[in-house]
Amino acid sequence: MFTGIVEEMGIVSEIRRDGNNSYIKIAAEKVLSDAHIGDSIAVNGVCLTVTMCGRNIFQADVMNETLNRSSLGILKRGSRVNLERAMAADGRFGGHIVSGHIDGTGTIVNIKTDGIAVWYTVSAKPDIMRYTVEKGSVAIDGISLTVARVNQNDFSVSVIPHTAQQTVLSLKKIGDIVNLENDIIAKYVEKLINPVQNGKSGVTLELLAEKGFI
Repeated sequence: MFTGIVEEMGIVSEIRRDGNNSYIKIAAEKVLSDAHIGDSIAVNGVCLTVTMCGRNIFQADVMNETLNRSSLGILKRGSRVNLERAMAADGRFGGHIVSGHIDGTGTIVNIKTDGIAVWYTVSAKPDIMRYTVEKGSVAIDGISLTVARVNQNDFSVSVIPHTAQQTVLSLKKIGDIVNLENDIIAKYVEKLINPVQNGKSGVTLELLAEKGFI
C-alpha cells in the first residue's frame, strides 16, 4: 500500500519490452536506501516488485498487460518517473490509500496558472469518471491529489508549487498521458451496495435507511 506522497524522481536507464522478458531499470537514491529484492516501489503510480537492487539503480519486471494498460509503455531511456516506497507501518499517512493498481490512463487537456498554483485538467473514460468526485482523492502518476472540479468527461486538480517541482507534473504538457487510480473506498462502497448473490442484493438503500444511515 502507498500514500501518494512521492519521495523522489528517478530516471529510466533502460526499458526492455518483448514477449517474454520485459523489464525496466531506474536510477534512484532515496527509495534505495533500505530497498531489498522483493520490495514494492510505485513507479508513476504502478506498483512494481524489485528484482535487482544496486547502490543507485533497481530493476523491476513488467508484465505486458501493465505496459499496455499504463503509461509505462511509452517511457524511454532518460524519462523521469515518480517513485514511492510502500508505506511503513509506523509512517505518517500524508496522502490517501493508494494501491498501486491503476484503473487506467487519462490525457492532460489543459494546464493553467492561478497565482502560485497550477491547474491540470485531465480527460478520462466514463469508468474512471464515475468514481471521481469533487473534493475527493485521485492519484495521478502516483501523486495523491484532491479533485477540485469535475465535469462529465474530465476533472481538474490544483497543484501547489512544491508538489509540481518535486514530481513529474512539472514536466507534463498538454496531450501527455498520465496514470490514474481512483479512490479505492468508492469502489468498495459500490460493491457493497450492489452485490448480487442468489439474485439478492446484500446492502440496499432501504436497509441503510432502516438502520438510520440515510
